[in-house]
Amino acid sequence: MRMPFVTKRHYRFRMCRHNNTNENMDVESGICQGNGDSGPSELGVKIPEGMLKREQDRLEDVERKKEVKKSQSVTEEKSGFFTATFGSERAAIEKLLAGCSGATDRVLATKTLEEVTTKTQQLQKFLNDSIVFLPQYELRQAQVALQKLQNSLAEKRDEILPKKKFAFRSRAANTPKVDPPVADPASPVTPKDSGRIKVDGAISPPEQCGFSHFESQVLTKTAEEIKQQDVLLTHLTNCKVRLLGSPSTVHIKHVQNCEIFSGPVSSSVFVDHCTGSTLSFPCHQLRTHHTTDTQVYLHVTSRAIIEDCQRVCFAPFAWSYPGLDLDFKVSGLDRERNNWNQVDDFNWLAIGTQSPNWCVIPEAERRTEWDS
Repeated sequence: MRMPFVTKRHYRFRMCRHNNTNENMDVESGICQGNGDSGPSELGVKIPEGMLKREQDRLEDVERKKEVKKSQSVTEEKSGFFTATFGSERAAIEKLLAGCSGATDRVLATKTLEEVTTKTQQLQKFLNDSIVFLPQYELRQAQVALQKLQNSLAEKRDEILPKKKFAFRSRAANTPKVDPPVADPASPVTPKDSGRIKVDGAISPPEQCGFSHFESQVLTKTAEEIKQQDVLLTHLTNCKVRLLGSPSTVHIKHVQNCEIFSGPVSSSVFVDHCTGSTLSFPCHQLRTHHTTDTQVYLHVTSRAIIEDCQRVCFAPFAWSYPGLDLDFKVSGLDRERNNWNQVDDFNWLAIGTQSPNWCVIPEAERRTEWDS
């Protein structure tokens, strides 16, 4: 039997391939080492650097695609979880609100409204925590749905806890008419009923906090009066309002030529029909409707939204007062996160083009003097 012819070159190559214990092969230099033979082999094997780089790029591209696919899958799972959870919580709140209609037990209805308020705030927080991964369309849909819930809650509160009607008292025939004292426009309004809202000359129930139907007055609320309550400011003209505390929610309606400064608002500020005014507050969310020629010095941790507005200008929040740091802690707002110049205009859908309805106040024109 004829044996195959084996050259010295073949023998060295086989020894380098199969002896895994004592030998190795330097691929780039072509040096085969082992068994005391440290010299270069007759077989020089060298992979070009370009080929090595292409292979490395290919592997990195494969890993990158895997990460993108994994990230998309996680985002879709989170979005699906948000949609299901948000929908179920919203349905539960709507059911509670529906149960309040026609309620005869005022105490039970009040407790239900408190439960709805708590659930609505929790739903707001859930939405805030989900902003980072929600698509813009789903985010706006959720914001609109939450706004409707909050409006429904306000309507139910007005229905179940109606304001007292104004009634004239009979006057004795011989009782002389005495003109009421004239209020000093510069003096703060802090009567014993300042925790209630004056509406059409009457004092509203003590469940609400705020000011209504004042003109040319300095109106102040302290932290002890606010105590994380909802605050309503309505029908004010030429007034200075200072909220020295942390409200839960602030509603500003039908306000003209006013200065309204507030401490940190833990949830939302709603502004409607405001003209020629200066507003300043930190909050989680701002919703502004039918507002013109108004400056807003804002700290907002989500986004500001305007609708049906013109000439609304924004700058960062700069007002300060004793106790502001503590009120920030009470509100739970993040002081390091301020999206004051990220404004969504629901009447301006042109992507990439600045809305003409709002602007940023130039630094040289911003307010520098703030009083408490």
